[in-house]
Amino acid sequence: MKKLWKCGDCGYKMEGVEAPENCPKCGAPREQFIALNEEDAKKVYDAYVTNDIHLEVIGLAEKIIHLSREGAKINLDPACVHVFQKAEADCYVIKEMCKAEIATHITKGKW
Repeated sequence: MKKLWKCGDCGYKMEGVEAPENCPKCGAPREQFIALNEEDAKKVYDAYVTNDIHLEVIGLAEKIIHLSREGAKINLDPACVHVFQKAEADCYVIKEMCKAEIATHITKGKW
């Protein structure tokens, strides 16, 4: 039965029946790997989905920021520029919130 293994040196995680001979990331020997319990493995698997969603939101926010800057450059009228500036500022906040959440997931081992 496959388990989720975590390198005790660098935190690299991988799925397998047994731990690898050496960590693909840092080269640590098999003895450095621990098998995550079912609860911790579920958190990691669940976080894979939400982390991917956060990454997608970050990408969309970046696109809106870029578009908003382009729209503001046109400078059609003050109200239009204000909307673009607000969109840029709001998307910056959203992007940073998602990045902070991913960082939290990483510190909790949910990546």
